[in-house]
Amino acid sequence: MSFPNETAILQLTASLRDRRYTVGFGESCTGGLLSARMAALAGVSDVFMGSVVSYSYAAKVDLLGVKWETLNEQGAVSEQVALEMARGVCEKLKANCAIAVTGIAGPSGGTPEKPVGTVWIAVKGPRFEVAEKFVFSGDRLEIQSQSTTSALALLQKNLV
Repeated sequence: MSFPNETAILQLTASLRDRRYTVGFGESCTGGLLSARMAALAGVSDVFMGSVVSYSYAAKVDLLGVKWETLNEQGAVSEQVALEMARGVCEKLKANCAIAVTGIAGPSGGTPEKPVGTVWIAVKGPRFEVAEKFVFSGDRLEIQSQSTTSALALLQKNLV
């Protein structure tokens, strides 16, 4: 039986194994969906270190080392917060690579500047650190699913 993102996860884990890298996740708006999809694939324990679901400001600060100043000045849904989350994942989980996802999955919480569907995804590796903004559409679960798919693809793209 296949599951969402199975092919992407198989490709990513192969790329990580080839490089002898490990990966961890920092999730906000995806609420653990990314790690659930990763863990659904048997045999990922050699590359998958774990995931931190940091939904609140306090969790982002306490668990991932995001700066209060960054959160207060830029908000949780920002490039800088996504990058700080990714750095924190590598540090806290002792992973070579990280994916961090922060956004507004809806149905409420959007603003004219950051509408529902706005998601920042950051990926980090030994030789790269990239953040990209996405604006997805659909309901909450669709936005979370699109975020997960895009996060896996962004890390894979930067590993090659």
